[in-house]
Amino acid sequence: MKLLDTISIAFRTIRGNKLRTGITVAIIAFGIMALVGIITAIEAMNASLRESFATMGANAFSIRFRERQMRFSSDAIEKKDKRKLKEKKSNMGRMITYQQAREFKSRFEFPGSKTSVGVFGGGGYTVKFENLKTNPQVRVQGGDENYLELNGYEIESGRNFNNLDVESGRSVCVLGHDISEKLFGTKSERAIEKIVSVNGDRYRVIGVTKSKGSSALMRADAVVFATYKNVRRVFVTENNSFYIGVMVPDMRQMDAAIGEAESTFRPIRNLNTTEASNFYIDKSDSLAETFIKLLSTISSAAGAIGLITLIGAAIGLMNIMLVAV
Repeated sequence: MKLLDTISIAFRTIRGNKLRTGITVAIIAFGIMALVGIITAIEAMNASLRESFATMGANAFSIRFRERQMRFSSDAIEKKDKRKLKEKKSNMGRMITYQQAREFKSRFEFPGSKTSVGVFGGGGYTVKFENLKTNPQVRVQGGDENYLELNGYEIESGRNFNNLDVESGRSVCVLGHDISEKLFGTKSERAIEKIVSVNGDRYRVIGVTKSKGSSALMRADAVVFATYKNVRRVFVTENNSFYIGVMVPDMRQMDAAIGEAESTFRPIRNLNTTEASNFYIDKSDSLAETFIKLLSTISSAAGAIGLITLIGAAIGLMNIMLVAV
């Protein structure tokens, strides 16, 4: 049989069995679409996490009293609750105190570096202005004049904290982009010098940050920044640990700066030469890398689902072909 005859028979069969042809095409299309869609979703998730969590530059690191831990499942959260008392006892006395953080900043003298002190003031807060208010999902972060820069934020309107704001601990704040937009609309300059209420405490707005965007796991713009002295007085309990950020002018100086930071902080933590460091140095991109490594399991599962989808489509196509024969 000639090729043209084969093609002619094929087209006649297609015209004579329109329903079967449509189902076959749909099976093939949906199988490929499902596989491509799953792969695209995973890649988009990875890209989103990199953008959301690699907030500091490649030439920055932070000092914390322990490594940040990421958990996705409810089972992991339950395990965390079960270990809560043990962790509290094991970490007793190891948290970075207000005095230790300030002393490190005053002592650390790596050439060209910038140092910031920060503290987490809690989450789930509501910000109000007159009759408007946000959802109860706002975080409060305390920092100094270098905090925004070291965490990848830029000022869109108004100004950053100055030394007087930090040392006095007065009630001024910088609003994240989402908070400003919710309360004052798209023109962020309207927020400047307004008085807002954060969890019942009044703050004067001195600045608004540019939008960093949000992912499913992180709302980078739903945040209120105040000075660490103010947050320490208003929001922080004695069980909260401070953290320190350091940025060096060149990423090639990272290892030297980390070594200098460790040698500076060990005496502040009252460690002798034989004791291991009871603090953790966290590079700026490690959080994103940790999440992406944890997502490898999800990627494998998604690939398996895509494979099952293709196998199912192939079986359905095979059955239609058997019926046709």
